[in-house]
Amino acid sequence: MRRNLKNSYWVLGLIIATMATIQGCDQRAAKPVSAAVQSTSDSSPKPEDFTPVTVQHALGTTVVEHLPQRVAALDMNEVDFLDQLNIPIVGMPKDFVPHFLSEYQDAPGIQDLGAIVHPNLERVHAARPDLILITSLQANHYNELTEIAPTIHFDVDYRNSQANHIEVIKDHLMMLGRIFNKEGIARQQVAELTNKVEETRRVTQGRPERALVLLHNNGAFSSFGVQSRYGFIFTEFGVQPASPGVDTGLHGQPISSEFIQQANPDIIYVVDRTAVMENHFAMDAERMANPLIRQTNAWKNGRVIFVDAEAWYITAASVSSLAIIADEIIEGYQD
Repeated sequence: MRRNLKNSYWVLGLIIATMATIQGCDQRAAKPVSAAVQSTSDSSPKPEDFTPVTVQHALGTTVVEHLPQRVAALDMNEVDFLDQLNIPIVGMPKDFVPHFLSEYQDAPGIQDLGAIVHPNLERVHAARPDLILITSLQANHYNELTEIAPTIHFDVDYRNSQANHIEVIKDHLMMLGRIFNKEGIARQQVAELTNKVEETRRVTQGRPERALVLLHNNGAFSSFGVQSRYGFIFTEFGVQPASPGVDTGLHGQPISSEFIQQANPDIIYVVDRTAVMENHFAMDAERMANPLIRQTNAWKNGRVIFVDAEAWYITAASVSSLAIIADEIIEGYQD
């Protein structure tokens, strides 16, 4: 069996990039090296040239009146967006940081704001942000957060991503580009994401293989259909579902080995939640194997893909995570 689950090693070290002092504004937070050296076609943002940006989102309307200098990102997707745009942050939750953002874990200039699902509001307040970025995972704190700073909700649907998942991500990226005067970089990232989606669809288009997306959680499995957090795998990337009638929402439908055997998928993508959320052993072919699963076409043809669970589970709605997901989808179609 092929295995594509990346091991996460948190990188220790002091990574400080001193930002130029902008008249009338506080010094910006230290930016990890990998993001600080990204190429940019945009000129340095100038507060005096800033045009207020009004953002309408699912929780309300947010007006950004000044160029943000101290940004708090409460979701790893938001951290990745800012990393792609070369925007420093002052704080983020550090409980589950994906490997492709690992340099943020111990960066001394970036404050730990608690947990992704339950951010520490006292720490958020102490970080003195002038812009806060959240998703539905932090939506129940929206009113309290707006009392601290303008707060923007990323309207990605983690329960049902079948409709416009990629466009929502592109729109959010361009919106952040407008706010930070980074529209050139944002357009470049949007173009690269579009190319990656098209590359994947060229592989899946017209292919008869049917796939299951399975979530492993402490020895049990759940399946995700078209109307679920992984609906975009089928609707956006063109993968044919092995069980199209299953509506599974956020956590998936608990299934048995008999279900997998009867669905008889040609490809199985395994997302190992336990490995990333509880730091337990990673699921592999030896641990997953049983007589029923061995009967599936996916098992017989070596098309059980143990994916990068940090990209699929912790994020799945950002530029970096979608690039990883696309490559692993393609892997499932390779002989």
